[in-house]
Amino acid sequence: MIDGVIVTPLRQVFDERGKVMHMLREDSPVFSRFGEIYFSCVHPGVVKAWHFHKKMTLNYAVVSGQIKFVLFDERVDSPTKGELQELYISPENYALVTVPPLIWNGFKGVGTKTAIVANCATLPHDPDEIERRPASDKRIPYDWAIQHR
Repeated sequence: MIDGVIVTPLRQVFDERGKVMHMLREDSPVFSRFGEIYFSCVHPGVVKAWHFHKKMTLNYAVVSGQIKFVLFDERVDSPTKGELQELYISPENYALVTVPPLIWNGFKGVGTKTAIVANCATLPHDPDEIERRPASDKRIPYDWAIQHR
């Protein structure tokens, strides 16, 4: 696991009316502050990668569909420098993934329907605070293709 990345299993409360999907509370150990919340939709087979934030911490949860979420640590002084982490997140594997600043990350829609990814970020969006690379960037040793093992 990449140093500083935290995966927190989340609760879903079911009853005959439907369900409640918990995500993040101010008394959670991973909560630091509120900046904004937004939803990113990704269609099956589509990759949204790579990016990192210079100051912002991300808190991702998938409320519908499924994604393959991939992180890469390129931080010079990190004990996990050069490591990749791959997670599959969905309502069936419901978790909050907390991503600290300077961790490259991206995701791919998997399955048969559009996935909805919620992000409760610690800062409002600022285009000067984000760095981007294309999904095929060779500096990140990851292949987004389906692996037939």
